[in-house]
Amino acid sequence: MPVRYLAVDIGAESGRGIVGTLTGDRLVLEEVHRFPNRPLRLSGRLHWNIYSLYAETVAAIGKAAAAGPLAGVGIDTWAVDYALLGPDDALLGLPYHYRDARTQGVMEAAWAVVPAQEIYAETGIQFLPFNTLYQLLAARRDAREQLASARALLMMGECLAYWLTGEKAGEFTNASTTQLLNPHRRTWSERLFEAFGLPIDIMPPVVPPGTVLGRLMAAVAEETGAGQIDVILPAVHDTGSAVAAVPGTGDDWCYLSSGTWSLLGVEVPEPVITPASFAHGFTNEGGVGGTFRLLKNVMGLWLLQECRRHWQVGGREYSYAELTHLAAEAAPFRTVIDPDDPRFLAPGDMPVRIRQFARETGQPEPETPGQFARCILESLALKYRWVIERLEDVTGRSVHVIHVVGGGVQNQVLNQFTADAAARPVVAGPVEATAAGNLLVQAMAHGRVDGLDDMRNLVRRSFSLREFTPRSSAAWEESYARFVSLLSKRAAGEYTG
Repeated sequence: MPVRYLAVDIGAESGRGIVGTLTGDRLVLEEVHRFPNRPLRLSGRLHWNIYSLYAETVAAIGKAAAAGPLAGVGIDTWAVDYALLGPDDALLGLPYHYRDARTQGVMEAAWAVVPAQEIYAETGIQFLPFNTLYQLLAARRDAREQLASARALLMMGECLAYWLTGEKAGEFTNASTTQLLNPHRRTWSERLFEAFGLPIDIMPPVVPPGTVLGRLMAAVAEETGAGQIDVILPAVHDTGSAVAAVPGTGDDWCYLSSGTWSLLGVEVPEPVITPASFAHGFTNEGGVGGTFRLLKNVMGLWLLQECRRHWQVGGREYSYAELTHLAAEAAPFRTVIDPDDPRFLAPGDMPVRIRQFARETGQPEPETPGQFARCILESLALKYRWVIERLEDVTGRSVHVIHVVGGGVQNQVLNQFTADAAARPVVAGPVEATAAGNLLVQAMAHGRVDGLDDMRNLVRRSFSLREFTPRSSAAWEESYARFVSLLSKRAAGEYTG
């Protein structure tokens, strides 16, 4: 008999409720609910409206249940952000958005307490200024009383799941992103909590993906009409769910979860924490089935999203399809940028920042939307090649295929650029990898799917994939040499960044 699960997949811009029906040898997806996820700016600070996200989650459950019985529900979200609960389990203020400026300079100050190399040796996590560790240090500095009164810290997805069930836990893939977890022991790092004076007693127990957290509380079950179904923790970190649904075979492939962020990496059985992985800025995040995701965060389509938002404010409306078409028509290899330059992280006037980068590095400044879009897409493709080459260096294994999953699957121009720049075939799909991975981990929790290999076989049977063949070009090689030179100049301090 077909079995139905609900994935509530919440990203930085929007969320969806997607029902997955297992029909034996296939997974069929149906979107039943979609909602925006708009940050709130309050008193100059950027927050998430977690109350709205909870209401939309309940609405998704209700819509899914109205169409038929559900076997379970699982929530996945982005990483690093958290909610604090007080003595009565009430929320202690709206959670902060990871792009809020409160963590500026905190990471560097933390290194004076515990050197960066020692933090990396303890956690294996890439240094990003918004990691949960630095958010908590900012909270200790700015809201010491609030942190002192906290009795529980839950990441965003786990907080929503707690409100559905009354049960608290920290799912492994999500916990691993905080830079507060020891990946070898798979427990919170007592050493770092003690060194930084942070309260480890507020951290929940760490559980693996596929844990049945509990059942819908009676009030929620009645409100939604779903009954007291299982609430299952998938890979709560959305990239962990997406990678579980990558349709790769063997071990000669890498994944590129392409969206607001680009998460590019390989799957490994144990964390890779070496001087080379530290030097190249690789991160070791937990995966499904006891695996780890050795990867690098690249700024991603956020750059184009912010340009589009800026143009909208100025009265110029462009769809993503229009911008991609304009990029394809624009002159190639005019301007390249490092997508991970720190100036591009915060919301703001992205076109001005890109022009500033071009000016500082002696390149033509983009002027038209097509030139900006072409610059961004080419630069992302070049950065992907740079990361892949360093992945090969760190792991000692060759990458022959790039599997692209997520929203970026729909950007055919970027996919072709990626194949061309990296000189490797790109296999694009599925778009809904995160929801598919979420649903399949739920099915695994109930014994209906048998591990990662079974999941990936099912994905290959269920979704159409498109391959992009690399086109050899001396111009791409020349552009890549320019790109690598830019990164070298940045490292040498020849432009400000």
